Amino acid sequence: MDELTIQSHQGPYTVRFDRLFEGLEQGLAPTEHLLIDARVAELYADALAPALAGHSVLRIEATETNKSLERLPVFVTHLLEHAVRRNHVLIAVGGGIIQDITAFLAATLLRGLPWRFYPTTLLAQADSCIGSKSSLNVGPYKNQLGTFTPPREVVIATEVLDTLSETDIRSGIGEMIKVHIIAGWTQIRAIAADYPRLASDKHLLQRYIRRSLEIKQRLVERDEFDRNERLVMNYGHSFGHAIESATDYAIPHGIAVSIGMDLANRLSWQFGLIERAVYEELHEVLAANYVGFEHCPIPEDRLFAGLAKDKKNLGERISLILMRGPGQVFRDQYVPDARFRTLCLDSLRSLAARRQEAACQSS
Repeated sequence: MDELTIQSHQGPYTVRFDRLFEGLEQGLAPTEHLLIDARVAELYADALAPALAGHSVLRIEATETNKSLERLPVFVTHLLEHAVRRNHVLIAVGGGIIQDITAFLAATLLRGLPWRFYPTTLLAQADSCIGSKSSLNVGPYKNQLGTFTPPREVVIATEVLDTLSETDIRSGIGEMIKVHIIAGWTQIRAIAADYPRLASDKHLLQRYIRRSLEIKQRLVERDEFDRNERLVMNYGHSFGHAIESATDYAIPHGIAVSIGMDLANRLSWQFGLIERAVYEELHEVLAANYVGFEHCPIPEDRLFAGLAKDKKNLGERISLILMRGPGQVFRDQYVPDARFRTLCLDSLRSLAARRQEAACQSS
């Protein structure tokens, strides 16, 4: 059994690498309430049968619509109708959407409940399961309502990743690449060299999941409330969230973040912060991770509208994480003037052009 202990404002909590759904084999205790991704409940009906037969089970479709303030009364009503009390525990089984819903409920229902998390996506296992954040959408505005509510425990089983699509795996790898770039050259070159084997080698993947969490752990323990050092974890996310929104989520989160990092790196090069060789080296692994999505239309007006709505912006300025090289990412504010828009659009259009050029050369 492999463990990490994360320090938080509510005390330490454990991330444990263990057997599939360890702790749920005997079903739910009378004081436990299960919130589960409906698809996971279907895929693992046998393994989760005792828990799914429990007295309080809420199956939730993992959609952005359900992760919203407007849907919250449905979930609250279910829990109240099943006699939830302050000494009870919420158990989340699923990816980031189920995590966000459960953590927000844990923070607010009855003025606070403990919760436990079984992450079932690579995105959740390698990134969002630690750090305490929860976020809900409000109408058309993504992730504008949230709390910092750490779980009591996180239980990770990489077996559950076997049922994910290649796109879902690459989405998670996008966040893993992110933290390895933040960590420095040694780390990003290591994961770039191992990239071709990550999806097929479960032991290698688990090693990088743990390493990704260790990198993030150092940042969140120093800045749990996202005011200083932790802000660099938003590297690639300003563009990434805007791309998700502009495409109505046709480009998944970690893929959009991979494109967002490539755009941020290209801007860093064009602003004279890094050499072209740095951009090109990082572009190789990022482009490999978003291959197949570079031709997805991204409406320009919606892209810039999404950038303007980013909650990290100050006034009329857009908040971006750029770099002076791996291990030297930093946050700054930029005026979205004509030059800025032109550089962003030129960078975006170059992605598809470069991939088309590479395809022609290889054929």
